[in-house]
Amino acid sequence: MFAKLKTLQNHPGFIRYFKNTSWMMGEQFLRIIAGLFVGIWVARYLGPEQFGLFNYMLAFTALFGGIAKLGLDGIMVRDLVNHPEKSVTYLGTAFWLKFIGAIIVMGLIAAIAPFISNDTTTNQFIFIIAAGLVFQSFEVVEFDFQSQVLAKIVSICKVIQLSLSSIIKIYLVLTEAGLFWFVLVTALDAVSLAISYLIAYNIRKKQAFYKHFDFNLAKQLLRDSWPMIFGSSLLMIQAYIDQVMIQWLHGSVEVGYYSVAIKLIAVFGFVPIILKDSLFPAIVNAKNKSSSLYTTRILNYYRLNFMLFLLFAIPVFMFSEIIVVFLFGDTYRPAGVLFALLAFRLFFSNMGVARGAFLLNENLLKFSLITLFVGALVNIVLNYLWIPEYAAKGAVAATIVSFTVTIFLMDFFYKKTRNNAYLMVKGILTFYRINLGVDNDAK
Repeated sequence: MFAKLKTLQNHPGFIRYFKNTSWMMGEQFLRIIAGLFVGIWVARYLGPEQFGLFNYMLAFTALFGGIAKLGLDGIMVRDLVNHPEKSVTYLGTAFWLKFIGAIIVMGLIAAIAPFISNDTTTNQFIFIIAAGLVFQSFEVVEFDFQSQVLAKIVSICKVIQLSLSSIIKIYLVLTEAGLFWFVLVTALDAVSLAISYLIAYNIRKKQAFYKHFDFNLAKQLLRDSWPMIFGSSLLMIQAYIDQVMIQWLHGSVEVGYYSVAIKLIAVFGFVPIILKDSLFPAIVNAKNKSSSLYTTRILNYYRLNFMLFLLFAIPVFMFSEIIVVFLFGDTYRPAGVLFALLAFRLFFSNMGVARGAFLLNENLLKFSLITLFVGALVNIVLNYLWIPEYAAKGAVAATIVSFTVTIFLMDFFYKKTRNNAYLMVKGILTFYRINLGVDNDAK
């Protein structure tokens, strides 16, 4: 093993991708830490009601974010790798598609907002946040850098934007600014990131992409991306509909408590994703070697994710109220119960990420879209039934039930995923038998 590691240490390809991944992981970790600590400061300053209203406006806008992105992220990186000679045309076409998508989303929000029980000021703030979607069109530059394994440049741009945003938010807290200024900073975040992307792109002295547009290529990109648009929209609904419906059915204060609990539990969300990125190649290779090795690795993967759930969920459940009060103050004490309940959500997020690796490896993306749709529908219906009586606790319960349907029950009813459902259950019941060593039949 040490000999292999030494060989990899001198392998230029491995070093290049290792550094690329390290920059992405470092930037994500920094974003989580900065977001948590600055978020705590902002939450303590605004208080549950205003912080809840702020997060409601962010969640309402995010519901439409999947449409504005047009599902082009992965497709663009793939096509830029395969056709580097057409990069300017691809970038320009994608830029204008995303720009048009953002304008359409702003039109949808403007058309829908008057029919929702928001006051005029809230609708104006939502529209300011939505305006930032227009500047997300410049993220096509990120796709270009990713296709060239230049995550360092992208990470530096994002760190600059994160630092600027954090400094401004801290200044707003210190100067006791109103909610409007925090809303404006949210829109300016997209502007500052777009500017840093353009500067990084121009430093490399590349041709201006926004001068190019190919209608036939646009049709091809949209034809390839429509399942991604549908899927990302469903993911946004699953992620943000709770905060929107709590606002509609119970008010801003409850959204404030729920948002605090969600932000805390999200700190643990990056762990299963990093684990997936690390282990997915081994799972893919196992499928090409033997079915028994493939089954063993999938089973161990589920066992490992369940163990991680226990590792994080037990202390969160036991000390949730102490953690919330220590970080956010006594005014957020009711969020402690929600944080404890959301500890069970870690189980579904961990197992869901692992299940996603299986579905991707088996090319069952259409089935994945169906389960996402059913899960979102169940979540909305249960939110409508339970939030009026149980407030944010009803939203947590609705989420747990919808994830149960999406991640477990539906797999039992589909023959291509039934065996995977049994493996998930077996992994949960036999997590203590995990084997992290080399598989016996691995070559």
